[in-house]
Amino acid sequence: MRIRIILILLIVVGLGTGIYQFIFSYPPAVGIVGKAKNCLVCHVNNGPWQDMENTIIDILDKKTKKSFIQADGSFLIEALRGKTTTFLTVIGRKRGDKAEAPYRNAWLYVDPERIKSDSLSKFAPGWNVNLPMACRIVGDNLEGFEGAKITALPMSIRAGDDAQDAELLLQVMMTKGESVKGKAKEGMIGNYFERFVRLKVLENYP
Repeated sequence: MRIRIILILLIVVGLGTGIYQFIFSYPPAVGIVGKAKNCLVCHVNNGPWQDMENTIIDILDKKTKKSFIQADGSFLIEALRGKTTTFLTVIGRKRGDKAEAPYRNAWLYVDPERIKSDSLSKFAPGWNVNLPMACRIVGDNLEGFEGAKITALPMSIRAGDDAQDAELLLQVMMTKGESVKGKAKEGMIGNYFERFVRLKVLENYP
C-alpha cells in the first residue's frame, strides 16, 4: 500500500513538473498563459507563402461546405442561440503552387479585447467553443480543394443565454521546420495572416 502511494505521488509530481516546464520553456502563447498580442511576438514572418493568390484561408459550413466569406474578406458566422454550430477552418496553399508547401498550420480564434484580460478564455464572452485554437500537419483532403496542400479541422460554437454579436480575430501561422527550445524565432520559417470573423446571434423564437 505504501509503495502504491509513493508511486502515485511520484507520478503527480512528474506531471506537475512537466506542465510547468512546458508553460515556461517558451514565450507566453497568444490567448493562453500570457497576454501576447499575436503570433509574431514569438515567431518570424519570413516564409515563402506571403502571396495571397495561392493562399487558402477559409471558413466553411461543415454540412454544406459553403464559405462564410464576405465581400470585404471577413467572415460572418450566424448561430442560433442555444444551438451548436460547427464549421471547418481550411488553411493552406492552392493546387499548382510553385513554392514548397508549409509543413504545419496553426490558428487561433481570439477576441482582441480579451487578450490582455486575466480570463482563462480569450474567446468572445457568452460563447461556448470546443477548439478555439489548433496546430495541424498539412495533408488533409476536402471536397472542393482537391490537389491543394491544406489542413481542415472542425470547430463548434454555441451562443449562450448572455452571448451577444461579437468580432473575433483569426490568427494564422503557416510554418516549416522546428523552433529552437526557448528561442521560438530560430530554426523555423513561417508566415502570419489575420482575418476578421464576426459572430451573429440568431434568436430562436417559438
